[in-house]
Order: sequence, then structure tokens, then C-alpha cells
Amino acid sequence: MELRQLRAFEAVAAHRTVANAAKVLGLAPSSVAERLRELEQSLDVPLLARTPRGMTLTPAGRRLLPWARRLLDAAEEARQETVTERPELRLGVLETLATASAPDMPTRLAQRRPDVRVALHTAAEHDGLLDAVAAGALDAAVVLDVPGPLGGLGFALPPAPLGHLDIEDVPLALVAAPGHPLREHDALSLDDLRGQQLLVGVRACSFRLAGERLLGRAVERVPTGGIAVARACAERGLGIALLPESAVREQLASGSLVRLPGPGTEPRLRLRAVWRADREALPGLHGMLHALAE
Repeated sequence: MELRQLRAFEAVAAHRTVANAAKVLGLAPSSVAERLRELEQSLDVPLLARTPRGMTLTPAGRRLLPWARRLLDAAEEARQETVTERPELRLGVLETLATASAPDMPTRLAQRRPDVRVALHTAAEHDGLLDAVAAGALDAAVVLDVPGPLGGLGFALPPAPLGHLDIEDVPLALVAAPGHPLREHDALSLDDLRGQQLLVGVRACSFRLAGERLLGRAVERVPTGGIAVARACAERGLGIALLPESAVREQLASGSLVRLPGPGTEPRLRLRAVWRADREALPGLHGMLHALAE
């Protein structure tokens, strides 16, 4: 089947005669008739029946008609994708966010800025992402931080002017297995946590840095891996974990994890977009990032 044949078929189905379809398509009636014959021959089935009141669809024609529209729409979409220039946002995200907030970002941006294409790049630590932004290899990066000046969580900043925009808060939860002895406490002090094992990720992991801010050196750090590994280890009673609330919501609801009262107020991390402040590598970058934060 060829697109020109499907256009002719759809036009005749809509306008009932070859002559009327030819006027709509801007073709000679003989050309429309030839395309219909080619289409019927390629399928080896009649698609239109000639009646005194014009052409009507055969059962096969009725089955083909919605397919013809879908195929023509797909062809037009492919043409638009090919010929239309869409700005591409090279957006870096932390690997720890890749299973949490990051997958939603392209969808969110596509809904609010359909003219923008998002290319996601991941890195294990803040340093790699921010260095890439400073060097111009990325247009922007999304990192976790605490409210206030950039880098307040404790990660290093490159020697370049960086701007930032807060996207959303990321509440944390201190969790443990249901049988953990601390679950009965109404409130915990640092002394209560002394000697406990805190399941942490790599050295510069945001949640590890958040744990150091909240718990200081009261607990022993036990390196495990990413969010999923730390969560699974906590479920098995191998230690306590400070993780994003969204990552443990199902486990808390099912009872495979329980929430421990943190000493003081549990910190809220902040999802933050960062870019090179002294130059706009991508025209309209600020508007794209504001679309993420709306």
C-alpha cells in the first residue's frame, strides 16, 4: 500500500465519487481511479462498490478505512518530526534519581513544552554533573540539595558561575525493618542511634550526605549501593536507611518497613535545576527549566 493510494481511497470514501475526490485532491479523475485500482489489486479485494448514489465501502473497505487514517496520520507525524527543528535540552540527572523523579521529567516537560526534546544523561555523583554543566557538555543538571545556597548539602562546586532553580521538595524517611528495637520509641536522640548501622550509598550520594547532616557520626556507615539496595537491606534487618519518602511509600504501607522518628526534624532535600549562569547554552533554557518547576 502506498500513501497516495490511501489518500485517494479515503477521499473517495468521504466524497462518494471519483470526480469529487479528484477535485479535493487536485488530481485528474483518471489518476484517482488508477490509484484505487492499484490499491485493490495490491490487496486482492474490492474496497468500493459502485451504486446509483455513488461509491460505498465494501466490508473490506470499512475495515481498511480507519487503518488508512492511522497510516496517513503516522506519515504526517513522521514528516513533521523530520522537517521541524526542535530544541534539545541536554539534561543531567543523578543515578539515584533515575528510578525516582527523573523519568517523570521528560513527560512533564513534554506536556508543558511540546516543542522541546529532552536528552537525559546520568552520573553517579554531583561533581560529574556539575563539571559537565560548567564545561558546556550539558545544558543543565538536576541535583539534590538543601534549601539555601547551592551546595549546602555538602558537595563540591566547580569554579564556574552557576545559577539554580528549585523544582520541588523531596521529603526523606528514616526507615527500618518491622522488628527493629527502635520502632517503639516515640522520639529518638543521637544517643539512641549510637552504634546503629546506617545503610548508605557512594561517598557523595545525596542521601548519605543528608544522613551526615541529620545524624552526624552517631551511627556507623555501611556502604550498600543505590536506593533499591539500601531499601532491600533495611527490609531484611541489616540496618536503618534514610531514603526519599517516595521510594519507600509502598513498603511503609505494606508494613515491610516502619518509619523511625528522626532526631529533630528530618531534612527535606530539594530537587534543584542548575545551569551555567554566565551564558545561555540553549536559547530559551530558563523557560524550559521553569516549565519543570511549574
